[in-house]
Amino acid sequence: MSFLDHNVSRRVTLAMLAGSGPWRGEVLAQPSADEGTPQDASRSNRMEWWHEAKFGMFIHFGLFSVLGKDVWNFESEGWTMAEYERFMKEFNPHPGAPREWAKIARRAGQKYMVLTAKNHDGFCIWNTETTHFNSMHAPCKRDIVQEYVEAARAEGIKVGLYYSIFDWHHPDGERCMDDEAARVRMVSFAHEQIRELMTNYGKIDVLWYDGARPNLGAKGWESERMNKLVFRLQPEIIVNNRNALPGDFGTPEQKIVAEDRAWESCMTLNESWGYHAADDEWKTPKQILRNLSLCVRDNGNYLVSIGPRADGSVQKEATDLLGKVGEWMSRNGTAIYGCQRSKVTRFQYAGLTRKGDTLFLHVHAWPGSEIRIGAITTKARSARFLVSGKPIQFDQDANRIRFRGLPATAPDTPITVIAIEFEGEPVQDMVTHRRTLKRTGV
Repeated sequence: MSFLDHNVSRRVTLAMLAGSGPWRGEVLAQPSADEGTPQDASRSNRMEWWHEAKFGMFIHFGLFSVLGKDVWNFESEGWTMAEYERFMKEFNPHPGAPREWAKIARRAGQKYMVLTAKNHDGFCIWNTETTHFNSMHAPCKRDIVQEYVEAARAEGIKVGLYYSIFDWHHPDGERCMDDEAARVRMVSFAHEQIRELMTNYGKIDVLWYDGARPNLGAKGWESERMNKLVFRLQPEIIVNNRNALPGDFGTPEQKIVAEDRAWESCMTLNESWGYHAADDEWKTPKQILRNLSLCVRDNGNYLVSIGPRADGSVQKEATDLLGKVGEWMSRNGTAIYGCQRSKVTRFQYAGLTRKGDTLFLHVHAWPGSEIRIGAITTKARSARFLVSGKPIQFDQDANRIRFRGLPATAPDTPITVIAIEFEGEPVQDMVTHRRTLKRTGV
């Protein structure tokens, strides 16, 4: 029996607005504001696994996958909703697709996944009672979210769900900006869909909001009440900042911008959010790993998106790329997982991560027999290649640490990691170095 069947007394029927599409003009009464509160004091405990994980998989999958031209194709090409709804007849992913995604993520060394339960097009890939515009009314007649949750858990991967508050399909999706009655209906609709997602699938680890548009702000979307609902149903969950509230972490998109709090950079493997058959601008394994180390250096996470085809299969370019990333992670993961913000940040041809008193130098452009890193004020105790454990000779003075006797070619590919043990947390003071450096001819 569904959640709605258990809560008939909460139903409030509103007159259905005119508009295309199989939207139900029935919404639930809103819960009172005191039904639950986010536990700010518990944030450090709730996010402990997330800070350890560092690397996740974003999965952009839905009706837009049938078109094969990115998530934004619906809007950018000017499709009408009546035209777009016809693609439901072609939405029939094979049953093993979510298991394939989870296996790819595990092999890549990704510790959590986030699936687009509903993107901006409004198509829901779960068994929702709020609209007929869902995967249960497509040829597959299946709850893809349920399959995904089970697949992720089977691979030991944390479960995240993406939910777009904005909805192109809903008749109130735009008019809620100027019509208070429409706003109330739209907010009630969104909150009820979130209630379903937080109720029907057991423990959910991440709720990834998106698209709080039109710009009604936190007040208009009733985001405080939204979060209270979520935390009442999922007390250990973490939520992002895209429902117009700060949330537990920030979300820079297609760029790496460090924040003073928890943050996560989300990026695509090529240039498209979702499957785009003609997009061949694939990143390389080295680019992915360099981005990952840059995020980790500044205490951020890296969420990389795949776009499965309409049948749920993943392009070979994506699986091969992530496979090579995973091979490297299996050897060098200790330089990523559980690392903390680094006070050593300046180096031209290597990334920098830190765990305790150990600095990891991720050398992506191997220089040959010698490497120097400047302005380190903490005394180094030892240095070694991370993978082989082979010790590295070095000397240190007030200006730099110099690693000597290195091989002519990089010992690992695409990036070689050197682990340097210090007497305390390693610190780089470039300002003092510039001021005190002995100069001649002055």
